Amino acid sequence: MNFSVWRWLISLAFFFSCTIGAAHADTKSSEMEARQLWQLLDYVAVDYGGAVQHGSVVSAVEYGEMKEFTVRAQSQVSALPAHPLQAELSTAATRLKQAVEQKDTPQRVGELAREAKRLLLQAYPFPVAPRSMPDLSRGATLYQAQCAACHGVGGAGDGPIASRLEPKPIAFTDQERARSRSLMALYQVISQGVHGTSMPAFTSLSEHDRWSLAFHVGRLSFAESDIEAGKAAFERDKTLYSALPDINALVTTTEDELAKRLPPATARAAMAYARAHPEIIREQQERTGIALARKLLQDSLDALKNGQGANATKLALSAYLDGFEPLEATLDATDRQLLVDVERTMQLYRGAVAQGDVERASGYAQQLDAYFVRVEAVTGADRTDATTAFVGALTILLREGVEALLIVIAMVAFLRKAERPQALRYVHAGWTSALAAGALTWLVATYVVSISGASREVTEGLSSLFAAAVLLSVGLWMHQKGQAGQWQAYLKQHLTAAMEKRSAWALFALAFIAVYREVFETVLFYSALAADGNGPALLGGFITGLVLLAIIAAVFLRTSARMPIGKFFSFSSILVAALAVVLVGKGIAGLQEAGWLKATPTTGPRVPVIGLYPTMQTYGAQLVLLLAAGLGFGFNLVRARK
Repeated sequence: MNFSVWRWLISLAFFFSCTIGAAHADTKSSEMEARQLWQLLDYVAVDYGGAVQHGSVVSAVEYGEMKEFTVRAQSQVSALPAHPLQAELSTAATRLKQAVEQKDTPQRVGELAREAKRLLLQAYPFPVAPRSMPDLSRGATLYQAQCAACHGVGGAGDGPIASRLEPKPIAFTDQERARSRSLMALYQVISQGVHGTSMPAFTSLSEHDRWSLAFHVGRLSFAESDIEAGKAAFERDKTLYSALPDINALVTTTEDELAKRLPPATARAAMAYARAHPEIIREQQERTGIALARKLLQDSLDALKNGQGANATKLALSAYLDGFEPLEATLDATDRQLLVDVERTMQLYRGAVAQGDVERASGYAQQLDAYFVRVEAVTGADRTDATTAFVGALTILLREGVEALLIVIAMVAFLRKAERPQALRYVHAGWTSALAAGALTWLVATYVVSISGASREVTEGLSSLFAAAVLLSVGLWMHQKGQAGQWQAYLKQHLTAAMEKRSAWALFALAFIAVYREVFETVLFYSALAADGNGPALLGGFITGLVLLAIIAAVFLRTSARMPIGKFFSFSSILVAALAVVLVGKGIAGLQEAGWLKATPTTGPRVPVIGLYPTMQTYGAQLVLLLAAGLGFGFNLVRARK
């Protein structure tokens, strides 16, 4: 190889290294800007009450800080990289600035600042939890060495040099302010300092030391009696873990925010014990959610590297089904594209595992870890608001209910057209039994055993395929009877035999399967949403969904009643055949997610509501069913002409 070629290769390598380095630097810079902005917003949320009370300034120095910080926050929002939520975040920052200028109440300013923080994390997510468990004894040692001179030995703001400082050091024992201060805010202040004050940035301390110090400071406003009360509360009531489900929630939630979901005394005790013993939250966290998905995914990758392919596949399925999938309901209502990205990358990861390709699997695992950070930002406890719960409950019920409703209503309309009301009781018994079975499923899943994601996918997959097969046969039969007046002969000669008990029980089975498969998934999705609280919003979404389903049923029944019976048969045959195509796609996808069938990702649309999933197997199964329906309809038309 000559010198010019070497020089060209070296130049090319230098170019790529500079480009990658610049991109990495831009990412780091963006994350730093987002962290600084978060700190400004949090500082305003916590300390504004010390500047303004009852519409009057009580501290000119602190009020000046509040105005300065909101102006800087507004400016920093504009400097962030472009994002679809940036305009909404800018509006939130402007409203916060205006509220401070108008000397609004501390409660209102706090609400506006927290809303801006929520939007910031959703648009520009960054890790908010410690990478490893903080060491509180180490934090206590660091506090005495680094902080006691200003803030005092016990954190009362009465250190030896406190009187010489302006503004005065914060008293961490001040319960009023501590209630609105999060551990994340303390970590940010320790890491970056506070502009315009004597609080420096402790950049010489490691990340672990800074978190340890933040946890120690965060417990100074609590008495030992609070911690003991919290221990008793967690032992007595395991549902407290749903209020602080993970370390992210622990470090970002304030006592005031927790008191909105729990009685104030319980919130104080729970926060005191969790901050003093964060290991209880981590242990609980590793059993559920993204933390579980991340852990199982890493275990899967380790198993693959050690040549344990079967175990790697099993762990990869569990990472998706038991860790990630329970979050789908919330994510579907907040960031559908992120949901699609995670599901597709999970499929690609499982494909790489099946082929034993460690390098590709490692790349997909890194990509998933980046997605998981975004999922945590979107679905965290303080981000699952009432609107998200309402929209999630409504869309889930409509998505799962419309298919079952159309099948049942088509059966009811047919039997009314055929003037066979005695057979209607089998259909009604089928769908009401399915609802009862759904209620029993909820009781079992809530109080007896935990229904795994694999069980859900297998149940939905098999029932979908069964229903698709029945619907295809029904659709072909109805199309045949709708041609050349055959429905008249059928009604006169064969209807009585068709409505015998054997056929009537087939109607019961179809109605039961069609409804239960949807109820089963709806119940489990609602259980996941209910764990985040927002009960009234969840109930509101459920009731709204029921009303809309009732309207759809009424419109369909009224339309079918006015439709000539031959036209009704033809229209209904197309409808049920289309539903069969939808269900076969969902059935194959469910069995793929459960690991029963191989998934080969391909390019194409992903529209779950009509059963479209971008894999060769789902597209192939739907194409086969479409061809079968087309051939069947064509055969009926040829026979009718003869």
